[in-house]
Amino acid sequence: MSEEVAAVAGGVIGVVAILLLIGIGTYILRKRFCFSSQYEEFFDQGPPTPTKVKAVDKDSLGTKHVPFIVPPKFHGRDWIGLRNGERIQDDSEPYMAPDFLPRSSFCSLGAYVVGSINPALYKFPEVNEETDFPAGNIGRIWFAVEYELETERLVVSLMKVRNLQFGSDSCNPFVKIHLLPDERRHLQSKTKRKTVNPQFDETFVFQVSGKTVHQRTLRFSVYHVDKIKKHHLLGQVLFPLKNESLTDDENMVIWRDLDLENLEPPSEYGNIQFSLSYNDYLGRLTVVVLRAKGLQFLEERGVISSAFVKVSFMNHNKLIKCKKTASVCGTANPVYNETFSLKVENTELDTASLSLAVFQNAQGDKSHLLGRVVVGPYMYTRGRELEHWNEMLNRPKDLVKRWHALCNT
Repeated sequence: MSEEVAAVAGGVIGVVAILLLIGIGTYILRKRFCFSSQYEEFFDQGPPTPTKVKAVDKDSLGTKHVPFIVPPKFHGRDWIGLRNGERIQDDSEPYMAPDFLPRSSFCSLGAYVVGSINPALYKFPEVNEETDFPAGNIGRIWFAVEYELETERLVVSLMKVRNLQFGSDSCNPFVKIHLLPDERRHLQSKTKRKTVNPQFDETFVFQVSGKTVHQRTLRFSVYHVDKIKKHHLLGQVLFPLKNESLTDDENMVIWRDLDLENLEPPSEYGNIQFSLSYNDYLGRLTVVVLRAKGLQFLEERGVISSAFVKVSFMNHNKLIKCKKTASVCGTANPVYNETFSLKVENTELDTASLSLAVFQNAQGDKSHLLGRVVVGPYMYTRGRELEHWNEMLNRPKDLVKRWHALCNT
């Protein structure tokens, strides 16, 4: 009995398998037949005849009649049923956009040629920063500045200096960098030998708060050092950080022309020029009062204006010695050329100061203060006055000459 059941089951399974194979074969043959009949019309024997584009009214845009042009890339292929005035564009035929298409920044009908590319517009401009120097140029410096907010570091990259006016190729330049108003601390580059076009490529870091960085000013001073280690100023640049963007990811390289004159605004009370020299062997401080300019005299009837300079040497705010120049009459730009020598020990230089005051002679024995300037160490002075004093100490036995602005305090 069991054998008969097994035989019947096997027969049923065989019949089902045969029917399934027949169904699959029929489906595949039908699929192939449908695809072949669907694409038979692509293989037309005759090429399509190009026709002109029919004129289309502007009102018809946005309806079923949309102009279409087959790009040259597909020329040579057979296409079916072109309607609505479509045509195939020839390879040698320039494309002309239909004049009825709307002018807009975006067009859903395709892309249109608007002009050719001029390669000259994409070339970098010629770098002539190292060749085009104005008349009277004494040098040019290249640098970059970046401020790191997280670490509160001002990073100064010194690249190069070009066209230094030294008179010979035996120039040994280096650069001092100050972050004003701090005159005590500076960073200094390496000294380059026998060149007026030094290449530095050095980086310097100043630690400064983010709240005060935009109130500071960078000063780049270029010096030449001679055989006996004396420093000679060749030029300087002041770079205020007030309006600079210091936190950009890519800071551009900046270049500035050097200037020998100080860039501070002129004083309303006038200016005075004098020289300082210190002989450490003899312990002598020499002061040469040269000239003054722009003095603002008080008007007095019947009296010719005259002025003299009072030189006062002080130690710990105690007056040690005082000397005066002769009075010069009738000019707001007097010339004195008088020399004074003061005995100053080397140990007193850190606590001593020098005051030069310009007085106008008044009626009787009275005199009126027109302005004064004080030079000395950091304890008493800042800025240009401190720099003059330090340069005198760095160049012993040399007369260091500078102009200074007078003030009324």
